[in-house]
Order: sequence, then C-alpha cells, then structure tokens
Amino acid sequence: MNDRSPTQQATHWLTGLERALAQGDVAAAVALFDTDSYWRDLLAFTWNIKTCEGPAAIADMLAAVLDGLKPSNWRIEGEASQDNGMTEAWFTFETALARGRGLLRLRGDRCWTLLTTMTELKGLEERKGPTRSMGTTHGVVPGRKNWLERRTEEEAALGDSKQPYCLVIGGGQCGIALAARLRRLDVPTIVVEKHARAGDKRRHRGADQGALRAPERWR
Repeated sequence: MNDRSPTQQATHWLTGLERALAQGDVAAAVALFDTDSYWRDLLAFTWNIKTCEGPAAIADMLAAVLDGLKPSNWRIEGEASQDNGMTEAWFTFETALARGRGLLRLRGDRCWTLLTTMTELKGLEERKGPTRSMGTTHGVVPGRKNWLERRTEEEAALGDSKQPYCLVIGGGQCGIALAARLRRLDVPTIVVEKHARAGDKRRHRGADQGALRAPERWR
C-alpha cells in the first residue's frame, strides 16, 4: 500500500526521472512510464511539436536528444493533488539551453501523461519587470524612430548584419505563434511558407472542407 502523500509521490517520480536522465539511462527513464502513456513536448526537448505515444516512442525521442541536453533541477511547484487515483502536479526543470515548466499525471507510481514546455532560453530571457520594453515613448526624443522605421531596419539587418538563429518551417497557426514568441525574446527568426502568404494553408483548407460539406444543389 502506498502511504505517500500526492506531493511525495510526484516528487519521488521526478527524482527518479532526474536520476535516470542524468545518467543517460533511457531504459530506466522509460520504465517510469505506464504502458499506456503520453509525453507531449513543446520545444523543451525537441524542436518538433508532437506527442510521443507509448514507452517505445518515448525511448526513441530520448535516445535522439538526450546527449548534450542535460535536463536537471526537476522540482515540484506547489502541492500535488489527487482525484480518482490520479496524482497531478506542476513542476519546473531546466536543460543546457532553456528553462521549462511541465505537468505530470501519475497512475499509481507510473506516469500516464507528461507535458514539458520551454518557458525561456538561457541567455535570451524575456524582458519583463524593470527590463521590459516600455512601448510608446512620450516626449521629445532626438532621432526617435517610429514603428515602421524600426521594422524596416530590422528586416534589412536580418541575414546581413544580424544572422537568423532559428528557422521556422511552415507559416501556419503554430509557426506564426512560435515566430511571434521568438520575436518577443529577441531571437532572430525566419519563417518559410510554401504558400503565397502566411496562414494560407488554413484558409485553403477551410475552403476545401466547406466545398466537401456543401449540399450538391449548392455546388
């Protein structure tokens, strides 16, 4: 019988995962997951936004990215909760490149679902608090440039005096959101899209689906 509190259960699981990943032991890490398990990662471990379904897929992902990633400092955030035998806890962690936050759900002593998200890149932390961008500048400022002038200069510098750090393939909903987030972090980024405009894939898909659903007499 498990007499640990929900917080103790979550902490124990995270400690086991941290130990296995630090040792590069993929098998030990995967053994912490249920046979019916899911790991959803948002840019913390991979640059792909996808869900790994099952221990085999999780093992393949870890084997591909673990070397050099150095995930560490897995710490529970607040107190875990429990409902219908399911333990749920928020946690924080970091890698060699970034800091992140995640959500853990346990069934018994094994993980059912794990979410890991990157919250900031080390060395490119978001400007907030006293360092945040102040937006509109009021008053008389010699040489002040408007938004369009600053944007034009930024576009001219990208690929010339400032080289892109990230390439986002696909200007759909996820690609646009990712590029906007990277822009907030001052990460030079280029988005490539095969359609004429960003977002055209969704526009075309909506039109195609509408045609398929339309009654015959409307076509």
